[in-house]
Amino acid sequence: MNATEQPLAAMFDRWNESLQTGDPKKVVANYAERSILLPTVSNTPRLTPAEKEDYFTHFLQSKPSGVINLRQIDISGDMAVDSGVYTFTMAAKGQTVAARYSFVYKWDGERWLIISHHSSGMPEG
Repeated sequence: MNATEQPLAAMFDRWNESLQTGDPKKVVANYAERSILLPTVSNTPRLTPAEKEDYFTHFLQSKPSGVINLRQIDISGDMAVDSGVYTFTMAAKGQTVAARYSFVYKWDGERWLIISHHSSGMPEG
């Protein structure tokens, strides 16, 4: 990973750490006002902050913690994409879930925010 990719790689860490707080509002703070979440364990796309908060309220009950297994980061101007595979440990359920992911970030002049987050379970897992 080169130096320009490091701030983007840290965005996953920031998002993952917000999961550890158990507070859905802290997780949603990583997303831009106009953004989409296509979550792993729901068929419903989440567009508004309230919809994302509703999803994370339920998801956080599993006490998830993620780790990146494989990633590719691409940056172009004020947009960046971090895509790959991650694995979540669901401490409350004692299980792990592998999924493919894509985070699309946009620089808002002060910080990188998620504008699109897609996560889907591995089809052969």
